[in-house]
Amino acid sequence: MASEGLEGEHPSVTLFRQYLRIRTVQPEPDYGTNPRLSSLLLNSHTDVVPVFKEHWSHDPFEAFKDAEGYIYARGTQDMKCVSIQYLEAVRRLKAEGHHFPRTIHMTFVPDEEVGGHQGMELFVQRPEFQALRAGFALDEGLANPADAFTVFYSERSPWWVRVTSIGKPGHGSRFIEDTAAEKLHKVVSSILAFREKERQRLQSNPHLKEGAVTSVNLTKLEGGVACNVVPATMSASFDFRVAPDVDLKAFEEQLQGWCQAAGEGVTFEFIQKWTESRVTSTNDSDPWWAAFSGVFKDMNLTLEPEIFPAATDSRYLRAVGVPALGFSPMNYTPVLLHDHDERLHEAVFLRGVDIYTRLLPALASVPALPSES
Repeated sequence: MASEGLEGEHPSVTLFRQYLRIRTVQPEPDYGTNPRLSSLLLNSHTDVVPVFKEHWSHDPFEAFKDAEGYIYARGTQDMKCVSIQYLEAVRRLKAEGHHFPRTIHMTFVPDEEVGGHQGMELFVQRPEFQALRAGFALDEGLANPADAFTVFYSERSPWWVRVTSIGKPGHGSRFIEDTAAEKLHKVVSSILAFREKERQRLQSNPHLKEGAVTSVNLTKLEGGVACNVVPATMSASFDFRVAPDVDLKAFEEQLQGWCQAAGEGVTFEFIQKWTESRVTSTNDSDPWWAAFSGVFKDMNLTLEPEIFPAATDSRYLRAVGVPALGFSPMNYTPVLLHDHDERLHEAVFLRGVDIYTRLLPALASVPALPSES
């Protein structure tokens, strides 16, 4: 089946498949009727992660749609689907002649997949961002394999840590004391024991979701020059994702304690350290949450609020005082972001346009807040 527009295909699906092949979009904002009110910001990112084509059923950059209606492409879930759903919902509302008190802005930013350090992190400090006067934002979420839709009100803080151990070198045939490897092994064991404790805590409590505990993985081991030479230096890198309720100062002291317990010459450094964890209110008394969740009640759809297990551009928005929810309208859909054969069914995509067509008027019509009066 060809990957170009098919006869009888919904125009929104055709646009989505076309967007999967391009890089940038610069839409005009829909200006609200009350310029005193803060705006609604719809954010998405245009970059995607690499692929291993040999593991794909179809070319990952051709937006192939199979006979069952599944669209295969890198970015179908993460997150070009949302980009086009924003555009299609706004286009539909404008065509119907709707106007709302709050301005709707759409941002399409780069660099999110490698941390957003050259994208949203810098953009929120720019005068162009300040001029948007964003009062509330939507950004990416995750698919939900079941009936419910998942919405994320916070996320874990990425801490990438490199532990370096310095010890006595020598010939590989000797029982050398105080080696770099011995001391590094102690730190690795301590951290992996912590990992297992958090994993058990998650598995033993059915009410906990993955984002509510701290995860860690050993991602890199470095050191040594030859099989018969005991190295003077070895290092291990870890990817921590720290839960929002963790005391970050105490957690850093714990890292220091693990290194000190391993012996002299064991230190750690941060490759990445996010300390501005924020939580967007999901209290029914909050006007933004009431507007968001009210749409799902009216549509008889189930919402599951969670903490995002990884990191998105929402963290930069929340850090500058803009409450943000991570939401991708995908239910009955396996989580396939960054995976081989990333795909999305066209019916789920089109249903998402319908949902945003209901969501945007509700959010863009939130009455003036006390800070805006």
